[in-house]
Amino acid sequence: MSRECDRLPDSFDPANLRRGRFLYLPVVPGRLEFAIEVRRRILRERPQVVAVELPQSLGGAYLEAVRRLPQITVLFYPDPEREDEAVYWPVEPTDPFTEAIRTGLETGAEILFADPDLSDRPHVADRYPDPYAIRRIGFEKYLEAYRLWPQPCDAEIREHAAGLAWKLQGADPLARIAVVLSFNLLDAVLDAMEEPQEEPRRRMPAREVELINPHPDCLAEITTEYPYLQHRYEEFRAHMGPESLIDRPRAQLALLREAEAGYRKNTGEKVEHWQRILLARYSRNLALATGDLIPSLYDLTVAARSVVDDNYAWEVWETGNRYPAQKDESDLETLRLSADAVWRDTRKIRLRRRLPRPKQMLRPLPVKRRPKEKYPGEWAQQFDGNAICSYPPEDVVIEDYGRRLKQKARSILSDERTRTEPFTTSLLDGVDLRETIRRWYEGKIYVRQFQKMAGEVGALIVIFDEDRGNRYNWLTTWLGEHQNESDMAFYSTNPFEHLVGPGIGRAEYGGFLMTLPPRRMVDVWTDPDYDFAETKPERLLLAGLDYSVHRYVVYVAARPPRSIFRQIAYRLGRQILYIPIGQLPSDKLKKIRVVHVLDSHERRKEAAKYIW
Repeated sequence: MSRECDRLPDSFDPANLRRGRFLYLPVVPGRLEFAIEVRRRILRERPQVVAVELPQSLGGAYLEAVRRLPQITVLFYPDPEREDEAVYWPVEPTDPFTEAIRTGLETGAEILFADPDLSDRPHVADRYPDPYAIRRIGFEKYLEAYRLWPQPCDAEIREHAAGLAWKLQGADPLARIAVVLSFNLLDAVLDAMEEPQEEPRRRMPAREVELINPHPDCLAEITTEYPYLQHRYEEFRAHMGPESLIDRPRAQLALLREAEAGYRKNTGEKVEHWQRILLARYSRNLALATGDLIPSLYDLTVAARSVVDDNYAWEVWETGNRYPAQKDESDLETLRLSADAVWRDTRKIRLRRRLPRPKQMLRPLPVKRRPKEKYPGEWAQQFDGNAICSYPPEDVVIEDYGRRLKQKARSILSDERTRTEPFTTSLLDGVDLRETIRRWYEGKIYVRQFQKMAGEVGALIVIFDEDRGNRYNWLTTWLGEHQNESDMAFYSTNPFEHLVGPGIGRAEYGGFLMTLPPRRMVDVWTDPDYDFAETKPERLLLAGLDYSVHRYVVYVAARPPRSIFRQIAYRLGRQILYIPIGQLPSDKLKKIRVVHVLDSHERRKEAAKYIW
């Protein structure tokens, strides 16, 4: 039979945990915020004894592991409950029990391992509110809110608490003692301390504990807090003093920025502003799904893979695993440990890196290799420069994608004009199953009516980058060559600064405008009618409103245009359909973002040999 621990009297303050010479510091094991709180309070109170809820048989090995900090150590010993299995116990800087011992040693306090090893620790609930909450409401409010809900208490828990109380009661009777223990055992220990306890009869046999130096590459799998955060904690602990605090969101922002730098260096691509917004929103939702306030490193990695790609997710994970203090060479045995060896119910994520590097082959294959320059500058010498033209296969791809975007815009506008109402005399355009199920409690069937879209989609503008740093400085307008090819204006990187063949340049779009019918557009970039525009995207949008022969103009970008452009569109009889670029698949956008420019039509005959 189990029961709840006795409720506290109404007049009792749950946040006041000083009992005579004992000061109780309840913690959530392994979490940064409580390590900071424990260190701050021990330095302020200066107790003569620091008692921690750790097994007495691990005392010597644990003290040795603490003295090795900031290098992380793993304690290894046979599992007392399961034969042929072992327990791996990481000793981390951000664990509050580790910090209690570490700070106690600094202040000259006696360290008391209060768990008398009666048996293996009882299985009590270890689910806590997100510890980040104490940054907002404070430690006392967190403690008070937790203690208002009594925890389950059975005979095994009471026996374990009695053993802890016996150790505490046997400590120096004249010393001030700080007791660091888990939240879920606090009330049981307080109850046991109300009366004298006898020495326990059952004791665990002595454990043969070994110390292991975990390899730096495996730390993110086996630690409670990710290594990047623990490294920042070590820096704050050493230089900022006990009152310093580490803000998790700021640490995660720094992690993501470092990951972005590695991503750009290794792949040549960058994370866009709209992707950062989506990543923040998605990682927040992942955290909320598990009842947390702040996402974990796993959540950040999943969000990075989903919003950007596997390469960026790899950079996020590798950056989160960065812990400079850990070395692969040590006086202890170094092992690569997996999450499965340390934890139960682990979550896995599979990342497949796709780096732009040539694949190494063991033997030559009968394939035609891409031509290379015979000497540096050979292709630049063959550049004509009298005319430019596009590469037809790319024209087909971008025209097809443009048609799909126009269809998407039409479907969005049609959805906005759909009307749903309860069924009375007509089914209209069909039953709305989603609305009917959502409002099933009303006992009604809902039907919907599609209102036809009056008008067609004309011009299309896609903005990949607003180019505030003037990276995309090549401004071009070219005309369609046949009736199914759009006139196009775009800004991009200079293609002839990156030659991939004789007279063949490779560039990256910053943004482009497409409009049909062809052969009507004059140079957008020198047209004085568009000097009102403040940026390159605004100039393209003005030209799109001007040249569109249909009512609707599609504008795809990270953020919508200024409100004045909607007024301009209204006066011209046009309407802007805005599509957030984050709603579009990133892999498709990457394919259409690359453009090749040829210096003459003759280059088209041999361009396929150089373009990939």
